[in-house]
Amino acid sequence: MKKVLFIDRDGTIIKEPADEQIDSLEKLEFVPGAISGLRSVMQTDYLPLLVSNQDGLGTESFPEDTFWPAHNKMLQTLKGEGVTFAREYIDRTFPADNAPTRKPGTAMLTAYMTDDYDLKHSYVIGDRATDVQLAVNMGCRAILLQKPEVAATMLNTVQQHVLALATDDWADIAEFLRRTERRAEVKRATAETDIHVIVDLDGGGDTLVNTGLHFFDHMLSQLPHHAGISLYCVCKGDLEVDEHHTMEDVAIALGEALRTALGSKRGIDRYGFVLPMDECDAMVTLDFGGRIDFQWDVPFTREYVGDTPTEMFKHVFQSLCAAMQCNLHIKARGENNHHLIEGVFKAFARALRQAIHRNVFSYELPSSKGTL
Repeated sequence: MKKVLFIDRDGTIIKEPADEQIDSLEKLEFVPGAISGLRSVMQTDYLPLLVSNQDGLGTESFPEDTFWPAHNKMLQTLKGEGVTFAREYIDRTFPADNAPTRKPGTAMLTAYMTDDYDLKHSYVIGDRATDVQLAVNMGCRAILLQKPEVAATMLNTVQQHVLALATDDWADIAEFLRRTERRAEVKRATAETDIHVIVDLDGGGDTLVNTGLHFFDHMLSQLPHHAGISLYCVCKGDLEVDEHHTMEDVAIALGEALRTALGSKRGIDRYGFVLPMDECDAMVTLDFGGRIDFQWDVPFTREYVGDTPTEMFKHVFQSLCAAMQCNLHIKARGENNHHLIEGVFKAFARALRQAIHRNVFSYELPSSKGTL
């Protein structure tokens, strides 16, 4: 599903004058940081829409020929910096008309209130309480271009609940959206397991691992530390049967979350690691190229390490590979089975850290084919 940004115009992209009408080129002035912030946001996977109320546009109080020169100049300037909107939605009514198309009404935007769009993870960006109320009415979150202390005085309790960020700095907005884009949540419930996984590739969230298998938890806990991510992973599984369903389903949910958090994969390094673990050597090679190939060469000499069967680790990484849609080749040698599998998890985490690293100054797709 596509995520959307519903972006306000006056007071958000361009400064709003005292008379609240930008009806001449002389009044056209950009909000500081708006152009660079929007340029950064355009490199994400969000669908950008311009949504604006223009009181009485087309009437004597606001003639068309005074609106379009400044508006088109704004669009032309933004386009020159790589900022374009998928569509523009401009409501022309007065506040007293109480038109359903006027923000915070949603009548102009019903095309996005379908299962094709992920409104839960979409945002309204604006400078007024009406913009936040639009987020409430759309079922999405809000970013308010105001200082936090100002936001606290202008929003009601319901509006505060959907407020994701209040800041008067566009750089903060761009950074927030870049980070939020690389976060994913997966809930997976079957007859055997009930799993909740949250992954933040930029390490901006809480970390908790609890699968009911203590050694498996110990191994999974290597990922946030060595990959630089945050990981919330809680599983209630049928351990009274055996460990298989828990370990397999956790791997599937984790792989799905990692794949989703990568999004378009623009700007990532894509490839990734070899490391020693005491007497062991572990090699993990990884490619988020979209094709699935799994190889495993890790011989164990014990049936269990702690409470976790060693035969399941191959299945864990094979399930991860399939869910992440990647090439994953793993080879390790060593005498101590604890060190052996811990070395594999650490090497995988380091390979993951290297592959998911994103250059924030370049959002090129790491593929000569133009797609991953």
